[in-house]
Amino acid sequence: MSQKNETPVLVLALLLTLGLLGGGFWWFTNRSGVDLGGLRSNPTNQSTQSTGETFAQLQGVPSGLFSYGGSTTWAPIRKEVDSDIQTVWPKFVLRYTDPTTGAPGSGSGIKMLLNNQLAFSQSSRSIKDEEYQQAQARGFTLKEIPVAIDGIALAVHPNLNIPGLTITQLKDIYTGKITNWNQVGGLNLPITPYSRRIEEGGTIEFFAENVLGGQNFGANVQFIGTTTEALRQVADNPGGIYYASAPEVVGQCTVKPLPLGRNSNEWVPPYQEPFVPLSQCPSQRNQLNAAAFQSGQYPITRRLFVIVKQNGQIDQQAGEAYAKLLLTAQGQDLISKAGFVSIR
Repeated sequence: MSQKNETPVLVLALLLTLGLLGGGFWWFTNRSGVDLGGLRSNPTNQSTQSTGETFAQLQGVPSGLFSYGGSTTWAPIRKEVDSDIQTVWPKFVLRYTDPTTGAPGSGSGIKMLLNNQLAFSQSSRSIKDEEYQQAQARGFTLKEIPVAIDGIALAVHPNLNIPGLTITQLKDIYTGKITNWNQVGGLNLPITPYSRRIEEGGTIEFFAENVLGGQNFGANVQFIGTTTEALRQVADNPGGIYYASAPEVVGQCTVKPLPLGRNSNEWVPPYQEPFVPLSQCPSQRNQLNAAAFQSGQYPITRRLFVIVKQNGQIDQQAGEAYAKLLLTAQGQDLISKAGFVSIR
């Protein structure tokens, strides 16, 4: 065969090969939930973007009773936002549901979603690989839709007098390498780090992965059942320290939020400066440092997600509608009022 005749054949073969490869890659990414950016969520996907400025302008909100649950970090959003959604969309009935066993949290919410106990769930961490695999084994995929920005803040006793902690120092405190406040510029006072257990919520899982780097908590850590009880312990213990979602810490009247830094030359407070003395609380409270969270200047930030079951059924429609409602201008404004940072 002449070179002239071979050229069209080679071009056709090349096009067929590229088409097969592209189709296979498309099938793999859609089946596995893999995203080229390294995140399985897709905030710019048309199906997850808001289509209006207010709740009333949104289209495609289904009617029915929809159970949802998950992260305890989401409690202020559920309180501030969901009642307004119900007022505008009374037939879109939302019912918060706790797990039948164990504590509520991001992990338990996703587990309940996988077991068909929830229509959608709320999470303060990304979906884990094993959770994607469990969904695939059940014949569907999971999608995480980011709707807000949060940060992890440190609560210490009001009398503790240090400028802040670096991420490395924080890690060393919770792994047991640093045990006295005099090792980080404070008084000769034993440190008592408090935490909830790792299986009890997305915040603890996030902290263990992103601050401790997967290391175990030290033997010095005292485990507490709830954030309310942990904050009470810190308020009573001059050496205490606790970490939680920033809205749960910054506005408190009995504990002090501590600045964080990637190094000791750049302390970034989780609150807006100047610091409001606790003696003026509750008439005046410290406010979230939203600008530092949004810009990434604050060292420990994360996103909050609506977790949706992609199965082509009404539960998927409900989860995506809920996320879209939160992503409207009205929803983002209410999220800000709840103490979190707008993602738009």
